[in-house]
Amino acid sequence: MQFRHEVKHEISKSDMLILRQRLRSVMKADSHAVNGQYEIRSLYFDNLSDKALREKLDGVNIREKYRIRLYNNDPSIIHLERKFKHGGLGYKTSANLTPQQAQAIANGDVQWMSRSSDEVILGFYTRIRNEGLKATVIVDYTREPFVFAPGNVRVTLDYGIRTGMSCTDFLNPACVTVPVKDSPCILEVKWDNFLPDVIRDAVQLDGRRSAAFSKYAASRMYD
Repeated sequence: MQFRHEVKHEISKSDMLILRQRLRSVMKADSHAVNGQYEIRSLYFDNLSDKALREKLDGVNIREKYRIRLYNNDPSIIHLERKFKHGGLGYKTSANLTPQQAQAIANGDVQWMSRSSDEVILGFYTRIRNEGLKATVIVDYTREPFVFAPGNVRVTLDYGIRTGMSCTDFLNPACVTVPVKDSPCILEVKWDNFLPDVIRDAVQLDGRRSAAFSKYAASRMYD
């Protein structure tokens, strides 16, 4: 299990313009990006008592969450992701889903998951059965990703955060999403064992501190 360091900062649009130029000069664009960016749609899950939301808002140090993620509205690549957080460290595993499987999970049809040989799918099925997890909210946003080989560094700029409010029809392109009011741009820096000085210097912004902003929590404020 390889934990990675993860730091997030809320930044302004002007900050993002400055950082974009700096990062382009020292890092490479992620190979999956199209014209330097891609669109992300995530479907998040919670139970009737909003356990995942409350843990995030309360700053619980050790958390686990599951989400289904789609890139550029392309249903040929859909991931079920398990994200484990321990303080400032994170670990992620994933499983590929077919469009039919993703739609089934969104609809609450999960019995088929018990027959899977994939540990991520089985782990999610166990959480669904034990905790009553269900599809809760869709979150859309734009991401500009940059990579740097030494330290396995990944820096992302996220913005244009939108929420599906009560819509959880994950694969329906007509599902209406609305902008999250006053949502900031988000700078996120991830690395393995060390963060090279050239990257540390590039992402430095005076007066900005790491923040616990959650796209999921911000989107749930519209419930």
